[in-house]
Amino acid sequence: MSGFISKESIDEVTNKTDIIQVIGEYVPLTQRGADFMGCCPFHNEKTPSFHVSADKKVYHCFGCGAGGTVINFIMEMEKLTFPGAIEFLAKRAGVQLHYTDSGSQTQKEDPDAKLKGEMIDLYNRTAALFHYMLTQTEQGEFALKYITERGLTKETLEKFKIGYSPADRKWLKSFLLKKNYSADFLSKSGLFSRNYPDFAFFSDRLMFPIFDRRGDVVAMGGRFLRGDASKSPKYLNSGDLIQYKKGNTLYAFNFAKNSIRENRKVIFCEGYMDCVAYHQCGVTYAVAPLGTSLTDEQIMLVKPFVDTVLLSFDSDGAGQKATRRAMLMLRKHSITVKIIRLTGGKDPAEIMLKFGADVLTNEINNAILDNDYLLSKLKETYPVETPEGKAKASIEFFEYIDALQSDVQKEACLEQLSQTYGIDLEAARKDFTNREQLSRRINRNAESSQKTQRQQQKVKLSAELRAVLTAVTDDPVHFRKMSCELSVDDFDDIQAKKLFTIMDECEKSGNFSVSSILNRCDADVLKELILQSVTEYSEHIEQSVKDSILLVKRNSLEKKGREILGQMRSLEHSSAPEDRRKLTELLSMKVDIDKQIALLKG
Repeated sequence: MSGFISKESIDEVTNKTDIIQVIGEYVPLTQRGADFMGCCPFHNEKTPSFHVSADKKVYHCFGCGAGGTVINFIMEMEKLTFPGAIEFLAKRAGVQLHYTDSGSQTQKEDPDAKLKGEMIDLYNRTAALFHYMLTQTEQGEFALKYITERGLTKETLEKFKIGYSPADRKWLKSFLLKKNYSADFLSKSGLFSRNYPDFAFFSDRLMFPIFDRRGDVVAMGGRFLRGDASKSPKYLNSGDLIQYKKGNTLYAFNFAKNSIRENRKVIFCEGYMDCVAYHQCGVTYAVAPLGTSLTDEQIMLVKPFVDTVLLSFDSDGAGQKATRRAMLMLRKHSITVKIIRLTGGKDPAEIMLKFGADVLTNEINNAILDNDYLLSKLKETYPVETPEGKAKASIEFFEYIDALQSDVQKEACLEQLSQTYGIDLEAARKDFTNREQLSRRINRNAESSQKTQRQQQKVKLSAELRAVLTAVTDDPVHFRKMSCELSVDDFDDIQAKKLFTIMDECEKSGNFSVSSILNRCDADVLKELILQSVTEYSEHIEQSVKDSILLVKRNSLEKKGREILGQMRSLEHSSAPEDRRKLTELLSMKVDIDKQIALLKG
């Protein structure tokens, strides 16, 4: 539209908008007399000083001074211009706007508003197109097979508009040009390569549309499905766009916001699939950061509505680092934090697929407080039975205590540190007071010995990796014995899998030797271990290989047994005939596995 929104339209929007209802969607409000009160969304506060008047249709914060009408509030919360906020509220109230040739200068159009609207329209249409490609075309059949085998239902695919981007990178540009989109407009959309504007940014990927809080598609994320995984990232995500700022957005927040308010909690999880799996299992208060570390802006989206944040990040190094960082950020916002420890699978999607929603819900119910989690992790990291280990663990825990906003909580955590690691409480208090000087001193000592530590560092061998190393010789006979009894799926250890695969490739190529194995290794640590093992296992090698095969077999069977037990637990309280039959089958399988393990041990 051109021109200014008429004064009559503005008055109609204001009169037909319930300010309490609108602001209440962003800020929990409590009625006090004629007014409503809550914690201000524009600054960090613990005691409510944010007043909303239903009669006067205005709000005011006595803490930071923010105030105005419902239009001003929407402008601030949604980052909209004055006309944009009017249009937002008009759509909500069902008001037809009228425009004039004259009006207030405050009504000047956002110069980017038209482009933003057109981009959102493009992304909505593209998401629908990709969804069609996934669910209705032959091209998308393999992707549909992949995602359904991971347990997602047709209803979930429809709800999240999950799609597939065709492998032909020129197809999307050609298609959109035929729909009367200009080449110049498409070049600004983020859907195409900057260097090769005819090539789609996303191709041959499972597509996850990213919605804003109103449910419009504003960006995309694409998961790698096939090809050389080493040459393509697992996920590609839209960068910041005119209609989208990833640091200000949470994936699935549009679906989760009502559930977050009702449950007073939210789950921050690793990525798209984890989040979708939670929702399909009925845990509809899950959201995810978007290819970036958690930001204060993302925390502020949920802070007004939650008492507790549950973190569900991966158990690898990057995931644990993200967990620790998020803990500290959330505690600085005075939010209680719990950690979900996934014991039945590597991620929520795997648990959902293997064991069902009940097991995943049970994992959530067993989430532990972040201070307990951190003390446990530090105990695994440092030798806390030694004075040096106690000091290093304490320094890291002090950073967590420092993030707490309550002196009572700080004191309680110091007492917990003292009890857990056997540290004198007064000594812990003193070190916490002098934590900066203590940290600098420990860091200096660490830096001075770092070179020596690197030289002396030894890689801890897993039993599985040691088992595969027994077969590293110039004679392929020993590996053939192992490969006849085992497959790569019998191993959990990543390095063991890698070495077993390399040796299998060498054996099949007819060039099995220590040198050819070394040539295929891309990790110096693995090469060093191979060189060490050549002499370490030079004697009694036949028995060593035999013992290694038995060890890996037993470990693999024990793992399968644990998985079956997990499935049995998820069904034991069900009275459904199908579940009882399944339980009987699982019990038979478990008995058979126990017999096999007993034979191996005997």
